[in-house]
Amino acid sequence: MAVQEVHCAAAAAGAPARAQVRGQAGQARGQAPESAQAEAPPPPGQALPPAQALASKPLAASRAAQELGLKRAELDLAVQLGHLRATPDPGTGRRRFAREEIDRLRTAHGTPEALRERVRTVGTTEGALLMSISPARFTRLARTGYISPVKFYLNRYRAVVWLYLAEDLRAFASREPGLLTGRSPEAMRSMLAEGEDWRARNWRARRLGPLTRQTKDPWERAAIISSVLDPVQLAEVVDDPYERAYLQKLRPGPAVAHSESAAAREVVGRLLLADDPDEILWQRVSLALLLDDAREQRSAPRPDLVRPSPASAHRDAGDPRSASARPAGGRPLRTPACPDGERSLSAHLLESSRGLRGWLHRRRPPHGGGAR
Repeated sequence: MAVQEVHCAAAAAGAPARAQVRGQAGQARGQAPESAQAEAPPPPGQALPPAQALASKPLAASRAAQELGLKRAELDLAVQLGHLRATPDPGTGRRRFAREEIDRLRTAHGTPEALRERVRTVGTTEGALLMSISPARFTRLARTGYISPVKFYLNRYRAVVWLYLAEDLRAFASREPGLLTGRSPEAMRSMLAEGEDWRARNWRARRLGPLTRQTKDPWERAAIISSVLDPVQLAEVVDDPYERAYLQKLRPGPAVAHSESAAAREVVGRLLLADDPDEILWQRVSLALLLDDAREQRSAPRPDLVRPSPASAHRDAGDPRSASARPAGGRPLRTPACPDGERSLSAHLLESSRGLRGWLHRRRPPHGGGAR
């Protein structure tokens, strides 16, 4: 009897504790939906929580390279080749990378090593070993345009060192085994005898292609093409100074890092500009056609006309020279861009744009590689 009383007393004492535990568990279960609602995206029109806003913020180039396991030069090459899309920052103009773009590249390549292999570059010696040929044959293939460099740098002697994608060299070796052994084709020997060197030309074409595909704005595309023309060639195609200034503003950043040496900058500057007559003609025609499309979409920005002060307006009203210098509407006459009887190249190209477009379709542009 005493034992039963002890058990009853213990059960009575433990009942409140069990009820308290069940109450706490029920309260925790009731609070779970509230925490889940805190992590859910807010309704439209409301700001994101600080954690979500930080995660959705575009990344700088250094941060993007760190998350992808790449060096900064490898990240720049990935952008140049079109593997990674970058957007300019509205305030600073520097490149930014969306978080979704970083996640997409991670998912597509799996490991950082796989992505790093896609942007791995080699020089002449390593490239020749990769293709199992001599460095001399490798140089001949590069000079005649069968393989194209993707970047370059200047060594301490200010000599240009060309770099090639290892992925491209392996693909070329498997696609063109006949060019790796035996006697070189007659066309290659003729080009070498004439001193041809297509490495700089193919590098420029390979650089311009992805840049123009990354934007849909016709003015930006025209600015990219204009970057390979010297000031004299550009002025002959674009005779409007405001349009030339606008193209200069929209040009892409430098292809290589700026050098402290004036001699090194001169070497790099020569590589950036088209130097072959056929290449110059091609880029001039391409620029004229792009300007045709750009002008149809919008005009280049121009400074607002400065209104004359009342005193100067009164003074000009009594000057017969100022009256003859403007038409009846009050707007100043525009000085012709070229003398009478002459026409600018841009006007001639734009008037015959239909014929030029057909000529462009019939004519194959300079390619970045492969047998010609």
